[in-house]
Amino acid sequence: MIFYMNSNKMFFIFILIFSTLISISSNSWFGCWIGLEVNLLSFIPLISSSNNLMASEAALKYFLTQSIASINFIFYIILKMIIFKNFEINNIMSLMINSSMLMKMGAAPFHFWFPNIVEGLSWLNNFILMTWQKITPMILMSYYFNKNLLIFSIILNIIIGAIGGLNQTSLRKILAFSSINNLGWMIFSIMISENLWMFYMMMYSFLIGIMFFFFYNLNMYFIDQLFILNLNPMIKINMLINFLSIGGLPPFIGFFPKWIMINFLMMNNYFSLAFIFIMMSLIMLFFYIRIIYSSFMLNYSKNKWFKIFIKNKLFKKMNFFSMISMLGIILSTMFFF
Repeated sequence: MIFYMNSNKMFFIFILIFSTLISISSNSWFGCWIGLEVNLLSFIPLISSSNNLMASEAALKYFLTQSIASINFIFYIILKMIIFKNFEINNIMSLMINSSMLMKMGAAPFHFWFPNIVEGLSWLNNFILMTWQKITPMILMSYYFNKNLLIFSIILNIIIGAIGGLNQTSLRKILAFSSINNLGWMIFSIMISENLWMFYMMMYSFLIGIMFFFFYNLNMYFIDQLFILNLNPMIKINMLINFLSIGGLPPFIGFFPKWIMINFLMMNNYFSLAFIFIMMSLIMLFFYIRIIYSSFMLNYSKNKWFKIFIKNKLFKKMNFFSMISMLGIILSTMFFF
């Protein structure tokens, strides 16, 4: 889907960005709720398509889940205003607001809608869903923390994101579970500091954007397409670098935000949480390497005549993005020695 060729899509993208700014700059809960609703109603036309039944189904599912979360959010705000008249911090209030925001961003234990919807969307819409659509709920959640709920949610996100991706063959679902896993890291980062969260969010958006750029241009949706299509070996190496970077392998740049957070965990004696984070990252790396292994090692001999020719300009862009991921090696030598 190419947005710049369609003025309607451009309009809805503008409203989508504007609605997020309304929510995060609002000084009342009601203003935050209005921003969330406008955001939902601008994203639905972007994902729905009359030609694609899966996209229409995804739009309907997305609308229903987001509406339920919004209803919960406004219900607790009104209830609080009626009963207490003022907004002193209280456990039940923070629990309710946090749970509706977790549902909005697709975090565990409210993650069930997320992989199903991802499967019906194009790569570009998936990118918006996995990055931009998480900004508003994260910031609204940071106003009222319920620490116990969030620690529980973080552990669930990390485990479900790692285990859920193991038996998937769809690249979109694998990246959806990867997003759920990274949500655990993101929620923890916003509990530490908003600057760290912004750094993690930008880094994650950049890395996942590269992956989506690759798959969108190569028109790939499933693992088996990677070894059916005879790709240029350089593109395979680029994919290897970016997958390892998003998995958080130390030499690459994707490791840096994770390294800062693991450092914080160790300094504050959260050893068991750090252990879960690290072990689940290894499982994530396992299924990333499995994708890369299939593309490197497996080739159908009968398809040797079939080659993908990629425009030189596009190939240069891919190499440039991979070089940025490789910068982590230079930075790591500066930090560690």
